[in-house]
Amino acid sequence: MEALFPFLTPFTLLCALGIATFAGFVKGVVGFAQPLVIISGLTLFLSPELALAGLIVPTLVGNAVQSLRQGVAAAWASARLFKLFLLTGGITLVLSAQLVRVVPEQGMLLAIGVPVVFFALLQLSGVRLRVRPDNRVAEASVGALAGVTGGLMGVWGPPTGAYLTARNTPKADQMRVQGVIYGAGSVALLGAHLGSGVLRAETLPFSIVMILPALAGMWIGGQVSDRIDQTAFRRATLFVLLLAGANLIRRAIM
Repeated sequence: MEALFPFLTPFTLLCALGIATFAGFVKGVVGFAQPLVIISGLTLFLSPELALAGLIVPTLVGNAVQSLRQGVAAAWASARLFKLFLLTGGITLVLSAQLVRVVPEQGMLLAIGVPVVFFALLQLSGVRLRVRPDNRVAEASVGALAGVTGGLMGVWGPPTGAYLTARNTPKADQMRVQGVIYGAGSVALLGAHLGSGVLRAETLPFSIVMILPALAGMWIGGQVSDRIDQTAFRRATLFVLLLAGANLIRRAIM
């Protein structure tokens, strides 16, 4: 045990697996927030770098499952539809991943958390912020922002979820599109942090062990998601965005 995971005790490993299961459940319900839940939970007893390593492989596998749930053709259509988002996000993710050890975490957490909370509160209060699907500036800007947060913290769900909600994307499409966007980001994240040294021989087994509980949680969450309508799905998405943004602000302040 100690030889395989020198930075974990049996109790903290059990906690990590429980966090992965809950993160998978949240992702199964609303399509995102798995990395955010994992990194928020793991940093309670691990360094941010080890927490980031732990989420990389289960996030990659989970996003692949989510994106392909309706078949390869549907996933490819989503990739083509959001190609600008994927391109800008991929570029900024790879670039920002190289700065993971030098950029102040507190400033980045606040820069993402504050606008996400503001957006979620406005939407939940009945004020609708809408983005036209043909607004390429918005697509490229949010894609770049998601790439930066993904590279630095392994978290790209809040800006992406907020953008898709503002576009009023239907539930089934939003789930699949998120899987495609996050899946592409996960591949870039894996490559970037193999290069940065975050994912290495010491941390890779830990990340692999997190796969099964995350997938189990996703399956349970998927059963819940299939039983709720578009309105309930939208409100659930906004509620998770609100909690996610508030947690980012909490981490920055504390």
